[in-house]
Amino acid sequence: MSKKNGLIKMTFLAMMVAIGVVISPILRVEGMCPMAHLINIVCAVMMGPWYSLLCAALIGIIRMMFMGIPPLALTGAVFGAFLSGVLYRLSGGRMIFAVVGEVIGTGIIGAMVSYPVMTFIVGREGLSLMFYVPSFICGTLIGGSVAFIFLKYLNKGKMLTKMQQMLGSSVQEKPSDLRMDAAGIGFLGIIVYLAVLVVSKNIFHLDGMIAKAIPAAALILVEVIAIVYYVTQSSKEREQTNV
Repeated sequence: MSKKNGLIKMTFLAMMVAIGVVISPILRVEGMCPMAHLINIVCAVMMGPWYSLLCAALIGIIRMMFMGIPPLALTGAVFGAFLSGVLYRLSGGRMIFAVVGEVIGTGIIGAMVSYPVMTFIVGREGLSLMFYVPSFICGTLIGGSVAFIFLKYLNKGKMLTKMQQMLGSSVQEKPSDLRMDAAGIGFLGIIVYLAVLVVSKNIFHLDGMIAKAIPAAALILVEVIAIVYYVTQSSKEREQTNV
């Protein structure tokens, strides 16, 4: 890595950390910080898993030190940031997999790790292993959706690949593949199903057909969104081709 390239990376990393700290209070409640997931995914796509992990860790430490945020600032960020970058690389440059990595890493792994941290270190009572899963998944879906739209527009304007090249990214965004994007959105439906199931049983204490019907309805809704996305975007691409 050249000195110029390294300087650009450090400058971009510092900028992402600063933005992450400033915008983190937007839509935040304890256990849900959508803007942190936006930063994680953007950084993972632009710079890879290790820089994304470093960015998330720095933001979390600053928020804990100066904003009084509990250790959720770290447990609710670092796992998703790293897995987002890993899945983006393994997919060969498909941003939808960066979103999936963030949802799994934070919404499931980070949420479950938060339980012992908040119980045995912070001393919170009345928590369970799945306590933070619904709110973490909700936050990642909001932040992930914003990141996906933002990166899509960057890619549409031919800016995403240029920025990745400037930052020396080893994996760069591939041309748009609607089938892969739709499949990724459809996969998120499974995670949404699990989150709604946890909420239904553990928080609202529902049982019987209602406890099964609500998560199933959430799953169907996400799958419909994936189908609508594929159909509408395919139609737009055909129109552009014909023009």
